[in-house]
Amino acid sequence: MSLIVDIKKRLGSFSLSAQLEAGEGVTGILGSSGCGKSMTLKCIAGIERPDSGHIELDGVVLYDSRKRIDLHPQQRRVGYLFQNYALFPNMTLRQNILCGLRNQTDKAQRVKEADDMIAMMGLQGLEKHRPYQLSGGQQRRVAFAGVLAMEPEVLVLDEPMAGLDPAARRDFLGLIDRLHREGLTVVMVSHSMDDLANCCDRIVVMNEGAVFAEGTPAQVFAHADELKSIGLGVPAAQRMALALAKAGVPLRFDGLYTVESLADELVDLLIGRSGGPSNVADIAKSKTVAREEGC
Repeated sequence: MSLIVDIKKRLGSFSLSAQLEAGEGVTGILGSSGCGKSMTLKCIAGIERPDSGHIELDGVVLYDSRKRIDLHPQQRRVGYLFQNYALFPNMTLRQNILCGLRNQTDKAQRVKEADDMIAMMGLQGLEKHRPYQLSGGQQRRVAFAGVLAMEPEVLVLDEPMAGLDPAARRDFLGLIDRLHREGLTVVMVSHSMDDLANCCDRIVVMNEGAVFAEGTPAQVFAHADELKSIGLGVPAAQRMALALAKAGVPLRFDGLYTVESLADELVDLLIGRSGGPSNVADIAKSKTVAREEGC
């Protein structure tokens, strides 16, 4: 499944110019607030209309300004997860999910499919609860189930982990990973560098309405200074590694660091496998630099 987006849209005082190509795996969109990330997702889903350009999903044109093609959101096979959940407050959990199954005419079958979604999301026993009776993480799961009930071929997720506790974030990262391994194309916006590093196969960086950089997480986060120049950062482990290297600690820097890989390398240095006991003093000297970098 491939998604091609090449659009332009006027947004108040600036223009959005988005060019991205998503295929198998998860594509993340990163950028400061107001740079056009969410608007790009809305244009893909058909919630907003670009001023010009082209959007194509697996050879099917969803939008083309020259050919005057603009498929209705329900025709696009794109599931959009709103940042604010977008649940109906007067409906139960099950009823909210049933809204996504409106194409199924058999009521018993619809209820069965909704209950299957509820089980998949670990929400059994809450079927008759309304949104105000659910936690933020549970509401997020209901919204996710409602989107999946539409059987999309592309998921566009706007800050899917926003406001969740660490355990819920891990659960959602695992769910996103499972969905894309089952064949869904996933495009997600996030302000969390760590989530993007852990979840995405490819990252597109946007700045002032245009694509600033793109590549694998390792490629994008290798350019910490360039990202800092537009108000962005790098994952916490990478930031710590950069601070240690700046202080003179001889790290290898052969890829994007995780907490585990950085810890393993520091252990090797501390026990003398990578240069002897003097490295302990080098690491001790790095504390000031690490604090200055916010690590």
